[in-house]
Amino acid sequence: MKLLAGLIASAALFGGAQFLHGGDGQVAQEVAPSSTYRLTANGDEAACAVQRGTQVSDGLTRLEIAPDCRQLMPGIERVKFWREQADGSVAFSENGVDPIVTFSVADGDGYESYAPAAPLLALNNDSGN
Repeated sequence: MKLLAGLIASAALFGGAQFLHGGDGQVAQEVAPSSTYRLTANGDEAACAVQRGTQVSDGLTRLEIAPDCRQLMPGIERVKFWREQADGSVAFSENGVDPIVTFSVADGDGYESYAPAAPLLALNNDSGN
């Protein structure tokens, strides 16, 4: 009797998982946020490209910074990783741990830096512009 109850519970869990994941046996994929961003400093017209790459681990993604970003913030060209924090903030780092610059969520579809305090950087989705 316990074996039958266990089989029924297993079937119910499997069926529920199938229902939540679209029913085709494959996990439904989330829509990925834009992977191309435009980085600007202090509202300047000067800008550079930032591209998110492959996910390394939960919340940690590879990052490619255009060489001309150095004009906006010296040292930022060393950045290799994008780390999303639980509060929605984003940290750019060279090693995946120690942030070089940290952004908070801004109004709209972008981020604004808060550390370091200067220069103030804005990071916005670059959806084909």
